Amino acid sequence: MVSWTRKKTQYRRKGQSLIAANKIKPQLWHISSAEAKEALIAQGQRVQKIKKIHCLKHQVCISYWNEQGGVCSSFFSYRIFARWQNEVEKLIYTCPTVKEWTKLHRIMRYEFAYYNYCREIEDALDTALENRLCVFKATSLQAVFTDNYVETFHWNVSTPD
Repeated sequence: MVSWTRKKTQYRRKGQSLIAANKIKPQLWHISSAEAKEALIAQGQRVQKIKKIHCLKHQVCISYWNEQGGVCSSFFSYRIFARWQNEVEKLIYTCPTVKEWTKLHRIMRYEFAYYNYCREIEDALDTALENRLCVFKATSLQAVFTDNYVETFHWNVSTPD
């Protein structure tokens, strides 16, 4: 009797998140109660007062009192905070090379596919990625023209008639 090997299907997408790739470390953020309350209200939670904030590596645990006076506690993604978008944009604009930008672009494709971003944030981060690529293209094109100009200038000056 011949045994057949089964092809395993992958349930998880290939790639890493920004946190897993150590690009962003939100567990080191000191999230204030006001910042947490603002993020939860934007998510549709009815928050009266924040009780406790506990930052973990991939998510934050927030306990709060709702409008009825009951205590609610849940885990939330760091992606709900406005600081997340600022940190990602800073990461994009400080990307030093095209190679690093390519790695970051791949990570961002994974992020957008795997995590729920609101449309405005996704569009803003996509625009930031495109703008950074345009800067790389413009500076490389400028370097090519500058090198050609310098070579032509030196060639014209150094050749005696």
